[in-house]
Amino acid sequence: MTELSVAVPCYNESEGLPELYRRVSEVCRASAGESYEIILVNDGSIDDTWEAIRELASNDRRLVGINLSRNHGHQLALTAALAYCTGERILILDADLQDPPELLPRMMQLMDEGADVVYGQRKSRAGESILKRLSAAIFYRVLERLSDLPIPRDTGDFRLIHRRVLTVLQSMPERQRFLRGMIAWTGFRHVPVAYDRAPRFAGTTKYPFRRMMALALDAITSFSVRPLRVGLYLGMLLCLLAAILIVVTLVWWFVFTPFPGWTSLMIVFLIIGGIQTILLGLIGEYLSRLYLEAKGRPLFVISELINAEIGRERSV
Repeated sequence: MTELSVAVPCYNESEGLPELYRRVSEVCRASAGESYEIILVNDGSIDDTWEAIRELASNDRRLVGINLSRNHGHQLALTAALAYCTGERILILDADLQDPPELLPRMMQLMDEGADVVYGQRKSRAGESILKRLSAAIFYRVLERLSDLPIPRDTGDFRLIHRRVLTVLQSMPERQRFLRGMIAWTGFRHVPVAYDRAPRFAGTTKYPFRRMMALALDAITSFSVRPLRVGLYLGMLLCLLAAILIVVTLVWWFVFTPFPGWTSLMIVFLIIGGIQTILLGLIGEYLSRLYLEAKGRPLFVISELINAEIGRERSV
């Protein structure tokens, strides 16, 4: 078994791949000698990412290239990378170099001291817009309130995990994946490493607001049924308010002069109708996830492999 694996999903990252390879290779040699591997997954890029991976892999047998048949999304591309990791320890890293691979020696030290998961926790986020920072802050705090298990604030997928954590992770077959939450669900001992997040080395962000909202929805629905419980409590509250309104209306009818009340009725109907629509949408989200899981399709499809030995792949 290899001592260290580095799993990196890539989407339109051709400009930064040479620098990523250089920095990751240097820190891997310093931490694990020659017993390491780097797994780069091309997630259906429309630039020269796969050609760049091919070139790098042709000069280094420790670099494994995986070309997915289409764009499956960041979380499934990362799942594909993890499926081919053979290391005792696995570093999960994004290709944009905002999370510094140079933290690996410190992470390895903490794992030597007994940690099973060492995760990076961001102190600052350089080079990101106010909207991105604000939406990220709201997301983590809402997730913390709604989730049924503790998921650390201000963390991404950047972390070092032990093989036993990966073994549990690979036994979890769901399609709507929020890997940082799934890793938190496994338990074991988690230790943070604080760092300042750097600006993107090259290219543009692959997580616009629309994708961030989709990830947030996956995270909340994958690890909590509290939104449905909130709907139940809200329905009970509305029933109570309706009962009070009925009593007030009857008293007004018998004591004072009757009034048409069209506006107030319309407001009540619109509020109740809006809440019902939201709740139906929530139920639909949970049902759609059950529908997708019931299909049992593969999580990802691979079209080409480079430097991957026969029998290395795990269950996908």
